[in-house]
Formats: sequence, structure tokens, C-alpha cells
Amino acid sequence: MRPGKPWRDWREPLNSPFPEACNGAQRSGRVSGTQRKNLPRSGAESHLSQRFPPGEGSALRRIAAAPGGGYIAAMLTRLANPSVFLRWSGAALPFLAAGAAVLLGVGLSMAWFLAPADYQQGETVRIMFLHVPAAWLGLAFYAVMAASALGTLVWRHPLADVSQKAAAPIGAGFALICLVTGALWGKPMWGAYWVWDARLTSVLVLFLMYCGILALWRTIEDPSRAARAVSILTLVGSVNLPIIKFSVDWWNTLHQPASVLRPGGPAIHPSMLYPLLVMAAAFTLIAVTLHLAGMRTEILRRRVRTLSLLEAERLDRQAA
Repeated sequence: MRPGKPWRDWREPLNSPFPEACNGAQRSGRVSGTQRKNLPRSGAESHLSQRFPPGEGSALRRIAAAPGGGYIAAMLTRLANPSVFLRWSGAALPFLAAGAAVLLGVGLSMAWFLAPADYQQGETVRIMFLHVPAAWLGLAFYAVMAASALGTLVWRHPLADVSQKAAAPIGAGFALICLVTGALWGKPMWGAYWVWDARLTSVLVLFLMYCGILALWRTIEDPSRAARAVSILTLVGSVNLPIIKFSVDWWNTLHQPASVLRPGGPAIHPSMLYPLLVMAAAFTLIAVTLHLAGMRTEILRRRVRTLSLLEAERLDRQAA
């Protein structure tokens, strides 16, 4: 983004500059069959070429070109509108936060009062109810960042880099919780807070990748250039995800193998499995709430930056 030429995305809705043939109704992202027939040239193809120019939104062009895909493409375009996103996310956040609080309270109660102590690990097994959901979400949010990186580099989705930037600190926080709780759990079980185990080392690499991505976001001031650089680094680091998942299968490690997500079904007794799943759902709702709130903050921050650039340009013209 060059100074004085800010992204149009953050100043007005993405779908505002439609062709005149849209007759106003298509400005909301909806294209009726009658309107599609009345479009010039070859009908839907003309509207498609104007709404999704060559080289931009090629994925949406392919969707719209499919039978019945015009409505889907219009909806995807509408959901990419930052103003629309701010509206529906603002309405959803209170419900997500309330659901997260309720599930967290229920999960903690089940973990402390209903789940029994393990016959080998004793009361220390309760660390599992924090450690495992944090580990799952640490991996999941990096996968979200990798998908957002593809959206930035391949599909050029206007909210992809916003999602990626908002997800980075959340994923880093969960990875840190995973490492700290794992160290506290490992001391009574293994006799040491840290061992250079394949699973532990790969999760540490994941946390360092998060830290590097956060540092890169702060190093490059231009959001567009920063998004491309971070996307490349994120995709390179995504090779670590299968290593984390299958490290206990590929190498002889101290870390136990998968106990929940495995082909033969969970190996955990239901008295411990159900509290774990409730805690995982609570952590997920917390993460989604924080992610949406972070995306909203980033959108508003970019709008403020755009207005600041426009104001600086106006003052420069007055001074000249």
C-alpha cells in the first residue's frame, strides 16, 4: 500500500462499485435470475468479467462460472466485505463470550469435582484439562494461519491477512500454555521439567515460529508487504504441523501417543474424557471470541491508518 493510495477495502464496502447493469439490487451482493438475463453481452459472463476482473479473484470467477455458482460467489464477496464482517461479528461476540464463560465454568467444575484422580499420576492428571486443549488449539490456530496465508497469496481475500494477524498472538498464547503446563506435568512424571523429546521440541519450534511471525508483523510497516512476507513464512513453518502430530509415532519418545483422536477410539475413561471435551469446547469458544475481536480491532486500526494518510495528504496539499 503506497502512501496516499490506501486500500479501498477499508474505506467503503467491497461490493459498492458494481456495473450499472446491476440496477442497484446487486449492490447488496444478490443477483437475481431476471437481472442476470438482462445483463449485456453474454449475460452472466459479462457481469462476471466486470465483477471479477482477470487476475483478481480467480477462485471466485471459477465458482461463479459453475452452474448456479453466481449466487455463491456473490455471497462470498459479501462476506469479504469488512463492513459486513464488523456488523455480524459484533452481533455474535456477546453470545460467543457468554457460551465460552458457561462452558469454562462447567468444564472446570467437572475437571475438579467429577473427574477422578489417576491411579498412577494422582491429582497431577488434572493438568491434562488445560494442557491438551491448549495443545490442540495451538496447532489449530497455526492451521488457520496457513489457510489465511493461502487466502492472501492465492485468492487475495481482503480479510485473509486480517485473520492471520489476529490469529498469531492467540496461537502463541495457547502454545505457551501447552509448554508451561507440559513442563509442570512432566516434572512429577519424568523427573524433569524439560527433555529434548521429539514432541516437546517440535512444539517449542511451533512457539518460536509464532514469535517470529509476530516479530515480522511489527517489523514491516506496510500491511500489504507485511502480509505477503508473513504468509510465505507461515506456509514454510506449516511443515512442522505433521511433525508435531506424528512425532510420537515416528520416533521413540517419552510423550504418550494419541489418546483421544485415534483410529481405535478414545483410550480415556468417560469420567475423564467428558470433562476434557467440555474444556476443549470452552477453549475453542474463547479462541474464536478472541479471534473475532482481534480481527475487528485490526480492521478498525487499518481504517484509522487510512484516514490518517488521507488527512496527511490533504494537509500536504494545503501547505503546497
